[in-house]
Amino acid sequence: MADNDNQEILLHVEHLKKYFPVRNKETLMAVDDVSFDICKGETMGLVGESGCGKTTCGRTIIGLYRATGVEYKGKNVTKLDGKDKQWFKKNAQMIFQDPYASLDPRMTVGDIIAEGMANFNLYPNPKEREKRVQELLALVGLNKEHAGRFPHEFSGGQRQRIGIARALAVAPEFIICDEPISALDVSIQAQVVNLLMKLQRELKLTYLFIAHDLSMVKHISDKVGVMYMGHIVEMAASDELYSNPMHPYTKALLSAIPVPDPEIERGKTVLPIERSINCRNCSKKHKLNPVSP
Repeated sequence: MADNDNQEILLHVEHLKKYFPVRNKETLMAVDDVSFDICKGETMGLVGESGCGKTTCGRTIIGLYRATGVEYKGKNVTKLDGKDKQWFKKNAQMIFQDPYASLDPRMTVGDIIAEGMANFNLYPNPKEREKRVQELLALVGLNKEHAGRFPHEFSGGQRQRIGIARALAVAPEFIICDEPISALDVSIQAQVVNLLMKLQRELKLTYLFIAHDLSMVKHISDKVGVMYMGHIVEMAASDELYSNPMHPYTKALLSAIPVPDPEIERGKTVLPIERSINCRNCSKKHKLNPVSP
């Protein structure tokens, strides 16, 4: 975790929106008016139920979906072109949720990791590039011999390490981690999170860590945003959010975290997650409103 007092804002997201057309000419507001800042060296956690818009938010920021209102180092990402667009793509990378679907099964591990280097003309000498691939494999806890193998020869945890090495290949500053542990065995999840934290310290990385495991998010994040139906309803420092949640949705999420004690688990109350609330003034139902940071 980082001490971010007076540090520069690396990523500025303002009024981010991403709508999808659905049947009957309706519109799905997957991300609706989301704003936040991430400082250099910081990890921001983004939590919420499946379908709340976390992944869409990350994909829109990185440019996989057309974005609105994203600035990186003071530059509007949506208006970048040419060398400036390449500059952003090199500096912002993504680790995907599914380590089975995100790696090309027809390519060797070495080619997968080296592909980004080729795209950005890094290490043009083949021997230098091969050496760099081996260094990256060692950095994520794999052997240099693994470079000649194919993704199907690896376990899920090893594949995710390959995905991390691929993201690091172009020396980015900012990485979006899109639920990087949700598809892994519980015994492997802590190893991958500890690896990400180690890499952050050594390489001075900045993370947007998207997850639905609130315990793991608390472990890795400096601050946490809680997302609900396309909105960020609460944003606070990690310790503050977990010790003093303000929004009813946040309280409901935290109440659902399992406790490793059968007696406590049996006696605790899991709060219901309300999809809407009754307005005291007009007896109508309205969406839950965000809590200001």
